[in-house]
Amino acid sequence: MQLRVGNGYDIHRLVPGRPLILGGQRLEHPAGLGLDGHSDADVLVHAVMDALLGALAMGDIGKYFPPDDPTWKGANSLVLLEQVNALVAGRGWRVVNIDSVIVAERPKLKPHIGAMAAAIAARLGVEPEQVGVKATTNEQLGAEGREEGISCHAVALLQSP
Repeated sequence: MQLRVGNGYDIHRLVPGRPLILGGQRLEHPAGLGLDGHSDADVLVHAVMDALLGALAMGDIGKYFPPDDPTWKGANSLVLLEQVNALVAGRGWRVVNIDSVIVAERPKLKPHIGAMAAAIAARLGVEPEQVGVKATTNEQLGAEGREEGISCHAVALLQSP
């Protein structure tokens, strides 16, 4: 049995006129802000995808879903996650677990954590207990603290028989 660990990170700017989607869940930001990006800008799912790809030294999501390719404009990141998971499985690896932390001042994410984990788990074909999603503020420091953006860090553990 072999194990591989990968980490992922993503950050997107908060802007008016865009939906706020995290972990596949559409949330309401108190100031009416959403994440700006070529796809749905789901920083949680993007960080998870980069962690999965990183564990196998397969590059990052920009390699597979370039932001200048119109195919991915407005794409649902959970669908992209399924494609990344298929690439991982195609190399003979499976997800053992995911751990992640979202950094955002607002909105309060605690009520949505379970749904986020369940949505990611479903796309990866694992149990929700194998997907850790946490949230923290930046104590009003940095871009996240000033509500200029939301970021996410993720770690993936993969296993090959």
